Amino acid sequence: MKSDLEEIGKELEEAATKFHYDVLREAETSGEQQSEAFFELYADAARENGELEHVDYCPVLFEGSQKYGIDGYYLNIDSGELVLVISDYHATDGLASLNKGDITKLFKRVDRFFDKSSSPEFINSLEETSPAFQAAYYIHTNLHKIKRVRVVLFSNAILAIRSNLVTVEKRGDIHFSRSILDFNRFYAIQGSQNANDPIEIDFTEQNLELLPCLSASASEDNYESYLAVMPGTVLAHIYRTYGARLLEANVRTFLQARTKVNKGIINTIEKEPENFFAYNNGLTATAAEVSLRETKSGTFIEKITDLQVVNGGQTTASILYAADVKKADLSNVFVQMKLSRALPDVREELIPNISRYANSQNKVSEADLFSSHKFHLHMEQLSRRVTTPPAEGSLVGTKWFYERARGQYRDAQAYMTKSKRDLFVAEYPRSKMLVKTDLAKYEMTFMEKPHLVSQGAGKCFSNYADIIDKKWTENAASFGEAFFKDSMSRAMIFRWTDKHINTSEWYKEDRGYKSQIVTYTLAALQNSIKTVKAEVNFTKLWNKQELPASLQKLISELAPKVGDIIKSPPPEVRNVAEYCKRQYCWKRVSDEITIDVEKEISDCLISKEKAREVKKEGRATQRIDNSIEAQTKVVELTDEWAAVQEFGQRNRLFKPSDHRLVDSAKRMKTSGRIPVEWECVTLVQIYNKVVDEGYKPRNKS
Repeated sequence: MKSDLEEIGKELEEAATKFHYDVLREAETSGEQQSEAFFELYADAARENGELEHVDYCPVLFEGSQKYGIDGYYLNIDSGELVLVISDYHATDGLASLNKGDITKLFKRVDRFFDKSSSPEFINSLEETSPAFQAAYYIHTNLHKIKRVRVVLFSNAILAIRSNLVTVEKRGDIHFSRSILDFNRFYAIQGSQNANDPIEIDFTEQNLELLPCLSASASEDNYESYLAVMPGTVLAHIYRTYGARLLEANVRTFLQARTKVNKGIINTIEKEPENFFAYNNGLTATAAEVSLRETKSGTFIEKITDLQVVNGGQTTASILYAADVKKADLSNVFVQMKLSRALPDVREELIPNISRYANSQNKVSEADLFSSHKFHLHMEQLSRRVTTPPAEGSLVGTKWFYERARGQYRDAQAYMTKSKRDLFVAEYPRSKMLVKTDLAKYEMTFMEKPHLVSQGAGKCFSNYADIIDKKWTENAASFGEAFFKDSMSRAMIFRWTDKHINTSEWYKEDRGYKSQIVTYTLAALQNSIKTVKAEVNFTKLWNKQELPASLQKLISELAPKVGDIIKSPPPEVRNVAEYCKRQYCWKRVSDEITIDVEKEISDCLISKEKAREVKKEGRATQRIDNSIEAQTKVVELTDEWAAVQEFGQRNRLFKPSDHRLVDSAKRMKTSGRIPVEWECVTLVQIYNKVVDEGYKPRNKS
């Protein structure tokens, strides 16, 4: 039988070559070493996939007789889960093979480092400023809180053997799971619009209890549904094994941002486990395939492919917490589950709606479902339309490419000829590709929240979502072209600072905590600018498409000072990465850093009053843009307004004024009158409301 490596296709080989150059470009753009650029690319994919919540890059390598090492770590103290990542990076443009011996050696290095971290003698033998000390000391001081260790191997090689990608074992009181993210899996994640790496649970093969179920309902066109009973022991095992990969993306974001377990659920499990089934609302889940077994005792589920919990994530996390942290007995805990198998043709449309409606009666807001927020669609549209002024030495401008959905930048080029691809990249350079979490990081930095940025992409993004959702509801017009240009200018400053720090001699002499230094440096700068009632003249930066020399000089001088502060925490704090996540770290930096910005960068500033005038003009322009877009939409729907009116009347959705407006839109063809601008804006709102209430659009445009 051929090995997996021998059976790979040309497509995967080409993808590996492209990935190699992606790493080189990322390293060149950011000024990072290739190994760090590789780590960050894989970490992004692992976060999107739910493999891990967050991870801090921390390369530790000891090549003595007892080799040990990790490349990243993260401890979620609330859940008691420690993540340890080790990299296997091959700096070639082909595909290497990853065999069982390689895997065993790499995992042993991680095991040794974890075991050594429990030893005071080992801790004392390390240099306090070294990455090894930072990680080992943090593990050592929190050892009593660690209930699970999730070890993840990042490799751009491909498994040369048939192997389980996830394995679980228990050592003492700690559960260890080990998973492999090889290039085959990485490529599959990158190619998936929802970034899910399908989970396949074979209850028989994994020695788990089969799930008794009833066929609840079925639609020949859309889906099949089952009501099942999930033992608490089985649910805990599945979540312990697969972690947040089990959770649908929006639920995952919601949970990671609010990592608190439900005390009521824990209390019921501990004191009234036999009543858990009656008290708890249960789970709503989806699957790609469901295999059933008919027995004399009834129908049982024996295999689920691509299981995703879309509602009940807190229940799932709390059950595992009760088992691992509280040592609760789950033998009498059972959870009801509504499982829907969405058929392939409607899966992409149906599953997000199941998620949205399943969460509609819980405290999961539009901000928690921020991945589908209109703000993203708006930013995407602006990025495809707004061209930068030509940079010095260029004849034409370029565009920023805002990725509303994973893989859009790559997919846009997928079927282009080389000449068309070259033109595309010239218009949208890779250095100006921007993903949602990047935008959140940049904007939260300039909102002076570096401690939240330092908590990781997931929590930073969720905090930003709360802020934007509120502002969008209050005044969507404030997010016009002017906002887009300003936000891209902030991105330009952030990326320049990131690259500059990484290539600075002072940083090369003592590498580490670059991401924290970048966000704290720019937040400190913004804080000083705010004190003189001024703002950065982002319009000037946008027009020049480069940072003025005075701003470059100030950031260059400020960054090492900020680095010294955050690398010198109070005596009682010995982990810099954790220190940077705290409000008191930001208070210290903002108190100690004072800059005479009016002297240093007067050419980069404008007064608050002038800035307000610019923003007011931008809002007025956006209102015009919104009304033009609304008129276009209303006209496009000319043949559909009659059906909209019928649906709205039948479901009693309209106010009297709505009836009049929809009636006028319905008669556009015969009357020849197009509703005026404000009427069109209201009509689009009415149309969106009926769609949200279940109206099936006929015009997909």
